Amino acid sequence: MYKVKVYVTLRESVLDPQGTAVQHSLNSLSYTEISDVRIGKYMELTIEKSDRNVNEVVKEVCEKLLVNTVIEDYRYDVEEVVAQ
Repeated sequence: MYKVKVYVTLRESVLDPQGTAVQHSLNSLSYTEISDVRIGKYMELTIEKSDRNVNEVVKEVCEKLLVNTVIEDYRYDVEEVVAQ
């Protein structure tokens, strides 16, 4: 079994109004050293072992459903979990 952590962020070229709002709020709370905030998504997937390569499965799932590849980038970490 695999535990996969997927991180999705807007591409650098895409405006991030949520991030801008958070950054302005932090600055108004005197955290003036924070100059940029980008908001993203985090997902955890549990994938059972199969004949398919886990990286292929994750890439397909991300690109077909979890990520809007036009405006978002993603990366993921795969950790093999030993059943107890």
